Amino acid sequence: MLFIYTLLFLVLVVVAIFSTPLRAKVWTAFTLTGLGALWASIRAIGVLAGATPEKLWDLPETLFGGDSGSMDPLSALFAVLISIGSVASVLYSRGYLSHTLREKSPAHVSLHYTALTVMFYAMLGVVCSDGGISFLFFWELMTVASFLLILYDAQRREVSRAALAYLIMMHVGFVLLVVGFVRLDAVCGRATFDALGSYFQTKAPLPLFVVFLAGFGMKAGMFPLHVWLPEAHPAAPSHVSALMSGVMIKTGIYGILRTTAALGDLPVLRTAGLILLVLGIVTGLWGVILAAMQNDVKRLLAYSSIENVGIILLALGIAALGKASGNQLVALCGIAGALLHTLNHSFFKTLLFFGAGNILSQTHTTSLDALGGLSRHMPLTSLLFLTATAAICALPPLNGFISELLIYLGLLDGIASGSDILASAAGLASLALIGGLAVLAFTKLYGTVFLGSPRSHEVAEASEVDNLRLAAMALPLTGILVVGFFPRMAVAGVTRAAGFFLRTPSDAADWLLSPTLAAAGGIAWGLIAVVALLLWLRHRTLRGRRIVEGPTWGCGFTATNIRMQYTGESFSEGLQSIATSLTQNSGEGSPVGKGEIFPDAHRFDVGHRDRIGRLFSAWWVELLRLINQRVMRLRTGKINHYVLFALAFLVLVFLLSILNVI
Repeated sequence: MLFIYTLLFLVLVVVAIFSTPLRAKVWTAFTLTGLGALWASIRAIGVLAGATPEKLWDLPETLFGGDSGSMDPLSALFAVLISIGSVASVLYSRGYLSHTLREKSPAHVSLHYTALTVMFYAMLGVVCSDGGISFLFFWELMTVASFLLILYDAQRREVSRAALAYLIMMHVGFVLLVVGFVRLDAVCGRATFDALGSYFQTKAPLPLFVVFLAGFGMKAGMFPLHVWLPEAHPAAPSHVSALMSGVMIKTGIYGILRTTAALGDLPVLRTAGLILLVLGIVTGLWGVILAAMQNDVKRLLAYSSIENVGIILLALGIAALGKASGNQLVALCGIAGALLHTLNHSFFKTLLFFGAGNILSQTHTTSLDALGGLSRHMPLTSLLFLTATAAICALPPLNGFISELLIYLGLLDGIASGSDILASAAGLASLALIGGLAVLAFTKLYGTVFLGSPRSHEVAEASEVDNLRLAAMALPLTGILVVGFFPRMAVAGVTRAAGFFLRTPSDAADWLLSPTLAAAGGIAWGLIAVVALLLWLRHRTLRGRRIVEGPTWGCGFTATNIRMQYTGESFSEGLQSIATSLTQNSGEGSPVGKGEIFPDAHRFDVGHRDRIGRLFSAWWVELLRLINQRVMRLRTGKINHYVLFALAFLVLVFLLSILNVI
């Protein structure tokens, strides 16, 4: 009955959005999403506050035996994350897509908002499903909806190519999940996450763990399965990029969390922890190095998402190692840091992609080398973007600082206690390096885009975006500030959600972390007090004085111009010289030749492509070319040939039926 009700609901969504006038479609989608988000949030907050989880559905017989869905504290945390991100994305789309309504047909816009609404409910279904066929159904529904969302500007070749690459890779991951659940059902008679524990206790756990890790890691953007992410995010509309990066990839993290927790206290948990730690280190470093080398706002943010997935996996690896060694404090800090960073990344990455959307809509470019000086023309966007930039760099008093502080505490305690010293030290050094490179990447991003002088007349003529988009940006901003200034409240909810992994009661977990969190909260409010005092002193000092504005010092140059400032390429040139082996560089235009003493005007853009991406994409591009080449031979243009093909197909179906194959 669940699937019948789901299909009926999908029909109602389609009818409601398609029958609505063009400019009201967004409000229909916003209403449908908002009502679902309100229901899910109320229920989730109740569960996180201590209410007993209840079954949402229970099917006695399905393809994989019984199937059910419920909202436990872990599901509740992800439901809150999904609700906030989805509502903000739909609201943001109102202003972002307004200029495209004249270019797109009503059916095209209706399909987009239908997919946006369906994706929200599909993600809720994923995190509330206990596994089995309903999980796979909602997982596939989420993939198809996100594929349609990427295709909003399908007339651009790079968009259709990125969407196709995404669809192929997601279905490779889907096949891995099907294999995992089928194997689980064959052994245990049911294919739920609860059955994973029984399977791991009776069979060799590592092969199935790796299968699920690869399947969920494909969606999460884990190295080396991340190659779809830097292509899909720049191709999608900015509110879709925010939803995919800030919310959707977290469903992959959710699956990895469930799978790792099912290992329990088995000896293989240590091996799984080392696998997760190594993958987290490599994913984080690869993502942040590639991010720092990008010269496109959205590609930089996409690689940064890979970096943050690496941080989450690193924290989960430390949690698994702590649990395997019996160190509850390491396990607590690791899992609490992983969950809180999952929530935090959703907030600041959603805000950053919204900021990228503002930049794109007002300047018609996301190239760092074409931007500059936007803080004067878009002051609110500049301030919001700066806040998200500071948060993603883990600077106090914002939310990124709190989650990375927990991870650092787990790593330091792992070294101090003598359990897994080498692993903890490697994680500590890697996390510090990732943090330093993140500061480099986002200093480059913010400085090149918002500071300096405009490099084109489109940038110089840019203006602030509409109030609805700013209101949408206020939602993730609120999350950033609440977690940063009230860390004890945020971590209390996270530790309750961590009960799926730990045996430590949530009250005891709160007690273990409360002194550190109280100090972090005090630092946050202390910084605000210092800043407020300095502003008051500045105002009092300058009161009554005449303030004259003039140009900044030009380093002795009397005729400065816009070329005398850092570009994105020059800012990270030092890093690029070290990490050239990681990228495959491409250039458009012609650089200045060595023999040009008095060079003519040149335009030369450099792109840094992921070598792993080229490796993964080459096979399916060649496969599609071969398939297309073979299929085209069947297009003879003769009707009798087409009739023969149809008869051959019917004969094949008949033979397979006789042999009981189908």
